[in-house]
Amino acid sequence: MAEDRRLAGRLFAAVNYALLTLVALATVLPFIHVLAGSFTTSAEMAARKFVLVPTDWSLEAYRFIFSTNTIFRAMAVSVGITVAGTLFSMLITSMMAYGLSRKDLDGRRIFLFLVVFTMLFNGGLIPTFLVVKELGLIDHYAALVLPLTINAFNLIILKNFFQNIPEGLEESAKIDGCSDFGILFRIVLPLSMPAIATISLFYAVTYWNTYLNAILYLNDSEMWPIQVLLRQIVVLASGFDYSSELDGVTPPPDQAVKMAVIVVATLPILIVYPFLQKHFAKGALLGSMKG
Repeated sequence: MAEDRRLAGRLFAAVNYALLTLVALATVLPFIHVLAGSFTTSAEMAARKFVLVPTDWSLEAYRFIFSTNTIFRAMAVSVGITVAGTLFSMLITSMMAYGLSRKDLDGRRIFLFLVVFTMLFNGGLIPTFLVVKELGLIDHYAALVLPLTINAFNLIILKNFFQNIPEGLEESAKIDGCSDFGILFRIVLPLSMPAIATISLFYAVTYWNTYLNAILYLNDSEMWPIQVLLRQIVVLASGFDYSSELDGVTPPPDQAVKMAVIVVATLPILIVYPFLQKHFAKGALLGSMKG
């Protein structure tokens, strides 16, 4: 009987490992294909279709992408928006989440209802554009940050995480004369680093991938973030020149450029993620334990 249980356990483990391996391969192989395709030639892409290890290496796609200083300016814009937007969003979200986590807050349920309501209903694209325009934010980087300052989902996760912190710590701090802001910044936030890292990553990815808002609110091409410029590069490589920023450049193979664009757009977030990964799962799970 015991031997049968051991055999069943081993069989279950083998099947489990096999399924996890398949899922991992299904996740990793497409990105490896994209990375390899960005370093290959058009002839090899046409012949092999699915490339994991290039036989004919080429940097033509990357030379095309980085053939103008415009991309470095756009990269700097995206980095600035991502850093400033993430810090601002975390500041506002943390303060609001801490307030909503306090059970003695008057009107707490009403505020929570309004937050959840925005997850289901919003004004839509045109009303949002009109609000941004009336506020005078057209052709200002603030138009890429202010409409995205607070995400209701992130706010609720952070609020739930704050509720897991023992109330005794806050009461002790109050006895010692600490203000509400002092409790938040000296006690609550240092104890909430897993959640802070998780929500920061969510916000950073959102700001880094800013595309539609940049198209709507930025008319000056010199203010474009990297995502908008990369789209223009793909258009130019496809043979449709809608960009005056890249005139005089001979387009390389369309597929290689598209794959190189994906790598350039994804790599910065992939570099940041390993530094936050140890906090990521813990923060997301603990934030969902308590409503």
